Amino acid sequence: MLPPFAVFVLLFQVAIAVTAPAILLNDGNTIPAVALGTGRGTAKESESVDEVRQAVYWAIEAGYRHIDTAAIYFDEEQVGQGIAQAIADKLVSRGDLFVTTKLWNDKHRQEQVVPALKDSLKKLGLDYVDLYLIHFPVATKADGSPDNVDFTETWKGMEQAKHLGLTRSIGVSNFNMSQIDRLLSTAKIWPAVNEIEVNPTLTQENLISYLQSKGIVPMGYSPFGFLVSRKMESAPPPRADDPALVEIAKKYGKKTSQIVLRYLIDRSIIPIPKSTNKNRIAQNIDLFDFSLTKDEIATISRFNKNIRVINPVDWKDYPNYPFVEY
Repeated sequence: MLPPFAVFVLLFQVAIAVTAPAILLNDGNTIPAVALGTGRGTAKESESVDEVRQAVYWAIEAGYRHIDTAAIYFDEEQVGQGIAQAIADKLVSRGDLFVTTKLWNDKHRQEQVVPALKDSLKKLGLDYVDLYLIHFPVATKADGSPDNVDFTETWKGMEQAKHLGLTRSIGVSNFNMSQIDRLLSTAKIWPAVNEIEVNPTLTQENLISYLQSKGIVPMGYSPFGFLVSRKMESAPPPRADDPALVEIAKKYGKKTSQIVLRYLIDRSIIPIPKSTNKNRIAQNIDLFDFSLTKDEIATISRFNKNIRVINPVDWKDYPNYPFVEY
């Protein structure tokens, strides 16, 4: 039996955990409204990949039920370790969690998709993922040179992966409107999600409206944009201390980073914040006791400059490069 003080601490920790509401996908599955983003180091390239394992555990402890990773992040093993530890410690069961991973560009041939997902599952230590995404519409060979594989062929492999029960839902990432249109014209199963960059300097109004009109849920990576850009003096505003954001944050008793995340949620976009800091991980899901007004959303949208944090310009001449339109 735990001593009284330990019981109090445990109850307090449970009380402060925040669980995001669920959103219904077009295939009948549900997806949590906030995800922890990973990637090597999760927040900084210089950090150890083992930081991801700890971040995933802390996130689940804080109430996150959605973890977003990808084959190219080279951290699926650490993500799986964080999940396994949380399950072993009885914080959650597998059925409580929603795990997303992604197919990399050099595995776009139809016959490569299922083996690639099976490899990801082995690294994650899971029998299935909840969402599998085509990471980019661009296909490459193993050496990074362009490959002549259309994403409509890739999608057939994605549909096969869903039929096999290796993933509950399938979707895409970094697809523009015309690419989604072309995919929908041949797909037997429509994508449930399009994961794209969305933040105050890349608001993507047209693409978001289009996705929502098709019943496709947008997920937003790099949700903070250039909010903290100490090494990029030329980066566009807003910064964390921008007066407009500070005023909104004071109104709700929140940090400006939380205001930016809530901005996505109030536009029906799932934000994917990254952090390896325990306090910030908890802060980044503490978003559901307030909502922004239409005027506040419009104020933040006025920062838009159609400037990307993630912009792989080395692929601009590759077939199906997606960032020729917003």
